[in-house]
Amino acid sequence: MKLPIFIADAFTARAFRGNPAAVCLLEDKLDEDVHQKIAKEMNLSETAFIRKLHPTDNFTQSSCFRLRWFTPASEVPLCGHATLASAAVLFYKTKNMNSTLTFVTLSGELKARRAEDGIILDLPLYPTQPKEFHEVKNLIKSAIGDTLVQDVCYSPDTQNLLVRLSDSYDRSFLETLKVNTANLTQVENTGKVKGLILTLKGEPAGQTQAFDFYSRYFAPWVGVAEDPVTGSAHTVLSSYWSQQLGKKNMHDQWFPSWLHIKIIWEEILIHLRWRPYIFFKAPHFTLQYSQEESLL
Repeated sequence: MKLPIFIADAFTARAFRGNPAAVCLLEDKLDEDVHQKIAKEMNLSETAFIRKLHPTDNFTQSSCFRLRWFTPASEVPLCGHATLASAAVLFYKTKNMNSTLTFVTLSGELKARRAEDGIILDLPLYPTQPKEFHEVKNLIKSAIGDTLVQDVCYSPDTQNLLVRLSDSYDRSFLETLKVNTANLTQVENTGKVKGLILTLKGEPAGQTQAFDFYSRYFAPWVGVAEDPVTGSAHTVLSSYWSQQLGKKNMHDQWFPSWLHIKIIWEEILIHLRWRPYIFFKAPHFTLQYSQEESLL
């Protein structure tokens, strides 16, 4: 079987920047274990699999597809940058004629829309719950040592732990903070935490552009030590910072990629808008394998 696979750099206007994702177009179902083997072979933070829902569908005219995401270690319920990459492949490579695409996923239906200046993703908005520091003290200490913490929240929907650093720190502190992820899977092995969000309140405009907050994301529990930028974390960050700041339109700067993300949210959805500068490092290549043979 031959499978077209694209590699797209999402959230960037320049080649070899942003966050890369592999996108695989499937005409038919694959054996379950093959998804994981391909993702491991690609060795990117996420590999997306787009599959037609009906035999008569095609990637140029149809508007609704099945979408799944895999890290090199496991399947994940939501991935923003790989969804953006998937929409970009359909819009710009297969020349899909529709203005809106619907993806059927483990997190429900997600929509990607064309815009004059990019692609807009509609993602779910997930609330957070306050978390007592002593309950996750060992995890936090293992990751960031004695760094001062302002607030701790947990998202049961995404199993992300959000740790807000002290407002006494500035942007450069978060950017250069050494985070130890090597032992996190041993420290937290209950299965309740799948990702760690570190975030910091933004600074007023001065010599640099003002941002409402800054953030970084770590997910060794699913095989990703640090994600250069992740849309799925914003389903939690948007909820948290909107309540903290009393705002619905916000700007985030993400490290280590230095990317600027514009966020607009309604009652149950957030809209993440990005320019369509998607660089395809492999415009089209084919991964060949036999269903009867193992991928190495």
